[in-house]
Amino acid sequence: MRVTADPDHPDFGRAVPCECARREDADARRRRLLAYSRLGALARLTFGTLVREGRSADPAAQARYAAAIAAASRYAEAPEGWLVLTGTHGSGKTHVAAAIANRRIERGEPALFLAVADLLDHLRAAYREDAEVEYDELLEQVRTAPVLVLDDLDAYAETPWAREKFFQVVSHRFNAALPTVFTCVRPPSRIDPRLGSRLTDPALAQVLELGQEALPRYFAVGAMTRDRLEGFSFENFRPGGQGLRGEARRNLEGAFRLARTWAGAPDGWLVFLGRNGCGKTHLAAAIAGFRLAQGDTVGFANVPELLDELRASYAPGAGERFDALFRRLTDVPVLVLDDLGAHQSSAWAEEKLYQVLNHRHLARAHTVVTTNRELKQMEPRIASRLADLKTSTVYEITAPDFRTGGVP
Repeated sequence: MRVTADPDHPDFGRAVPCECARREDADARRRRLLAYSRLGALARLTFGTLVREGRSADPAAQARYAAAIAAASRYAEAPEGWLVLTGTHGSGKTHVAAAIANRRIERGEPALFLAVADLLDHLRAAYREDAEVEYDELLEQVRTAPVLVLDDLDAYAETPWAREKFFQVVSHRFNAALPTVFTCVRPPSRIDPRLGSRLTDPALAQVLELGQEALPRYFAVGAMTRDRLEGFSFENFRPGGQGLRGEARRNLEGAFRLARTWAGAPDGWLVFLGRNGCGKTHLAAAIAGFRLAQGDTVGFANVPELLDELRASYAPGAGERFDALFRRLTDVPVLVLDDLGAHQSSAWAEEKLYQVLNHRHLARAHTVVTTNRELKQMEPRIASRLADLKTSTVYEITAPDFRTGGVP
């Protein structure tokens, strides 16, 4: 029940137990709170069943993990503001989040636990005429839960509708400073800016890192393996070609200088346009190799082969699930997308490319793109991001194909 309908009352909006709830015994109250919580099988996950030092063999990592668990335990005793649990798959985020909800229930207080994907499914279902809970009722329950746990925040950006509905819930709880726990793989600063700014607001949110994944320094989709990458360096690129003169030589030398400058101090996006064989891929690979040598994690994807791999990731038994591959592409510090435009275009392909590019565009994530198509020939949303002067440097290589015109 609500304490008062008077908005000026200090207890306005607070949920408190009614008289019948105060009279019920502890077991009955626990059963009722568990039913409300939607924890299901996660009711077994408590702080008592948690490995408090984590699974890392590194003493420093164990200490950081233990400190994060201690902070989560304190939050469970007296939830205030937001708690963001971030870390790799298997780092224990869901266990800790469920333990917080279970601790609230042990104390006789309500907590609502929802996976973000399930929440969005429930909201969609609530529109149906035969829905068990009407949309407005469900939305109000989630927006005003005394303690809300939202698990797997990375699943929220499914559609514009899903993003907007989820943001409505988050925005309400942010404005009301209602206790909320989030779990996510990506650091909150690398999520949708509207959401990320709230998740990292120091006045409300506390971010706890539970574990960092030891990812390979380089991954390739397509033929540009690590060994092959070493053959495409700045040192073995001939900016003068084989006897190029005049404007063609100056143009290729300009591309070479730009690539070296960007590699030394990456800033936003670098887009190379030009015909097949003009040196675009060599320069992009040289940038990738240089950034690897500087300690960056780098991805190199041939776009037609990337789209094949994304399609295959939907198949049962796929080696890597779509969401995992998609996150690798969006999160890698330096990404090369080679041969954009060479793929057989389809609505599905254009949409997936747009999602990757849009995410990296919003984050100004370091990205190198090569294409043999003019921007005006591309899907408009993709073209607008490649041409954005605030993010991209676009350079057209006009030198001829080295196979027929003497370019390296």
